[in-house]
Amino acid sequence: MPQNQALIAELKMEAANTRKMLLCVPSEKNDWKPHEHSMLMGRLASHVADLPGWITMTMNTAELDLATMDYKPYIAPSSEELAAYFDGKVNEAIEALEKSTDADFDSMWTLRRGDHVMFTMPKKVVLRSMAYSHMYHHRGQLSVYLRLLDIPVPGMYGPSHDDNLAMKAAAAAQAN
Repeated sequence: MPQNQALIAELKMEAANTRKMLLCVPSEKNDWKPHEHSMLMGRLASHVADLPGWITMTMNTAELDLATMDYKPYIAPSSEELAAYFDGKVNEAIEALEKSTDADFDSMWTLRRGDHVMFTMPKKVVLRSMAYSHMYHHRGQLSVYLRLLDIPVPGMYGPSHDDNLAMKAAAAAQAN
């Protein structure tokens, strides 16, 4: 299987899981954070929604210079708009991956801040670390935020405790 097809398959599966999580984020809690050193919930959720954009950027460029980038984080006014924003980023990433060859994944990519080079690595490594794993890491943080706010957490790789409670409640309601 070509590398791009494997990465697309993983992205699609994980995007479905991430989308479920993003739909649980209440916009009225965008300014909440569990600790003074934590990100605000709205900022964290938007960061998760933005991360598929790293896939597109990595595949379409040779480097990112943090000193010259003009980044403005998007904070969604609703969970539905957050999910729609995420869907757009995922679709762009899939399109970039579809156009990529195995040789493209071996080409080098650099992250810098002006003259200071933070790293230069093959694009396939950047995708794994700075896009995919980064998204999973922050999605996990987001699940903790939801739990701390007593918001049901959806299952990622099977039903969560909250999913099981919902299924039991639905079964009990149907039995009555």
